[in-house]
Amino acid sequence: MRARIAAVQYKLRHIDDWQGFEDQVNFVLNAAADYKPHYVLLPEIFTTQIMSFMDNDDVPSAVRELSGYTDRYTELLRGHAMRHGYFLIGGSHPNIRDGKLLNTAFLFTPSGEIHTQDKIHRTRWEKETWNTDHGDVLKVFQTPHAKIAILICYDIEFPELARRVAEEGAEIVFVPSCTDDRQGFLRVRYCCHARAIENQIYVAMTSTVGNLPVAGLRLHYGQASIITPSDFPFARDGIAAEGVINEEQIVVADVDLALLDENRLKGTTIPLLDKRSDFYGLSPEIVVAD
Repeated sequence: MRARIAAVQYKLRHIDDWQGFEDQVNFVLNAAADYKPHYVLLPEIFTTQIMSFMDNDDVPSAVRELSGYTDRYTELLRGHAMRHGYFLIGGSHPNIRDGKLLNTAFLFTPSGEIHTQDKIHRTRWEKETWNTDHGDVLKVFQTPHAKIAILICYDIEFPELARRVAEEGAEIVFVPSCTDDRQGFLRVRYCCHARAIENQIYVAMTSTVGNLPVAGLRLHYGQASIITPSDFPFARDGIAAEGVINEEQIVVADVDLALLDENRLKGTTIPLLDKRSDFYGLSPEIVVAD
């Protein structure tokens, strides 16, 4: 089976009101629909664009105020998933649940369901400036096209998470990301390549681009890409498609899921099958070498 992925490089720009946000979201999601994708991916915390018209300069307070837009955000994106018939990984959005501020990726289905994946590892910014809480549940979603998982930005830098979802059958991992500089972007991008190779899976990532007149969120550096394992049946450099850095655009590629099964058994290397699970519980031997 083949699945088509559309990853949106979402450009953050100043808007005057909710309608400005809705207009931009409508534009990019309607444009993505023209390519008949099975999955559409938006970046991490792209909803912080809303903060550009909020009259609140106190960052911890403003991000909690942003949570008040959760219902409008979910209604807007759910409508697109249902209307266009694709699975929409709606980036991520800060929201308060049970008294906790969580950075949550929302998965919207064509049937109107809404599922969530909270960010499990917080960056220093999220801990020290936003004062967020961490998620505690890792999920794999069985869709008609593929088993998928969502690891939000920093979470892809922890190999254990990708390995666990791959062991549960995940074939595509979606990585909504938000980074302010090249170093941060490359940390995420290189880890996406590593996770694709280690687990013989596809990894789709995208980032926010542009500038935003909001404290702590002013600069953004990003690029969308759809990444494959590194072996003969796939793209020569392990990249099925990628965008132009820091430009507003949509990146589209088809991925062949049958190739994953074949590669996991007959690949040049087969790391998912060859892993020494019996060994990983052992502590390394400490050797004094003078």
